[in-house]
Amino acid sequence: MRAVIQRTTKASVSVNEEITGEIAEGFVVLLGVEEADTEEDVDYLARKIANMRIFEDEDGKMNRSLKDVNGEVLSISQFTLHADTKKGNRPSFTGAAGPEKAEALYNLFNLKLKETGLPVSEGIFGAHMVVSLINDGPVTITMDTKNK
Repeated sequence: MRAVIQRTTKASVSVNEEITGEIAEGFVVLLGVEEADTEEDVDYLARKIANMRIFEDEDGKMNRSLKDVNGEVLSISQFTLHADTKKGNRPSFTGAAGPEKAEALYNLFNLKLKETGLPVSEGIFGAHMVVSLINDGPVTITMDTKNK
C-alpha cells in the first residue's frame, strides 16, 4: 500500500464539477492499493498517518500531529501510485489491486482513520476526480507499507 501525504491549509475533490469532499488544515492522502496488500497494511498506514507529526510547534519544529492542530484528512484513492514505468513510455498498472479489493481496503483505511477521531472526507472510488489543494510548506511525505 502506498500513500502520498501532503500537508495542506485547504483542499477539495470534485466529480463532475461537484465538490464531494473538502477540508481546511490537514492532510490530503493519495492512497494506492496493490494486490498483495492486507488489513495489516491498512492498520499500519492509518496508525502512522493519524499520529504523524509534521505540523510545526511554537519553536518551528515539526512536532504536532493532526489531532494537535484539529486537522482533517481528505482521502483519495489513486491506483496510479502503483505505475510500473520500467518498460516503454506507457505505464503499466498490473501491480495495482483489482477494483473490488482496492475499494474494500480503501474504505477500511478511511474507517480506521475515522476510528482515531479524525474527520475524514473522501473522493469517489473509481471516479474521475479533480483534486485542488494548497500544499503547506510544501510538505509531502511518501509511505509504502512494504518498507515498514
